[in-house]
Amino acid sequence: MKSSKFFAIISRMKYINRWSLMRNTVTENISEHSLDVAFIAHLLAVLRNKRFGGNVNPERVAVLAMFHDTTEILTGDLPTPIKYYNKDIKSVYSEIEKNASRQLLSYLPDDIKEEYEPLLSRDESESENWELVKAADKISALIKCVEEKQMGNKDFRDAEYATLKIIQDMNIKEADVFLEEFMPSYGLTLDKQT
Repeated sequence: MKSSKFFAIISRMKYINRWSLMRNTVTENISEHSLDVAFIAHLLAVLRNKRFGGNVNPERVAVLAMFHDTTEILTGDLPTPIKYYNKDIKSVYSEIEKNASRQLLSYLPDDIKEEYEPLLSRDESESENWELVKAADKISALIKCVEEKQMGNKDFRDAEYATLKIIQDMNIKEADVFLEEFMPSYGLTLDKQT
């Protein structure tokens, strides 16, 4: 059997730092970020089912979240102001991400590619799951902003306000619950959390 480099490449997520245009007191890589997003996305799915009559698979949502930024291994983490500067850049970058997804899939053995394809490309049949992942992604960014601000880093102040507005504008009830019930604890010291 031929050697597969897929997981060796996935393990490089730990070398891709986020927030490259910001002064960070603590660096965050896409591996750490993806795990945080998976935890939050799982909760959002649980909330959808338990409180809002949904029928999503929390484990599936968490796995999608684990893989949501894998293409950045090949593309890097393009800063948000550039990625969303205009519709042309957004469209071109979307195509670059699709190509990176295809390249990552090419590193897998043929007999398991079909299992990973939906994890690396956003299939419309899973739009509800991806909606929760996107909300979790933004919540994770908000948490980073709050943590940086708590350490005296004012560089994240504007990003915090902008990210909070994005989350609120998503109109996702589960995200609103997270902001109300879980977010305040991020402002506490460890002693107060425990």
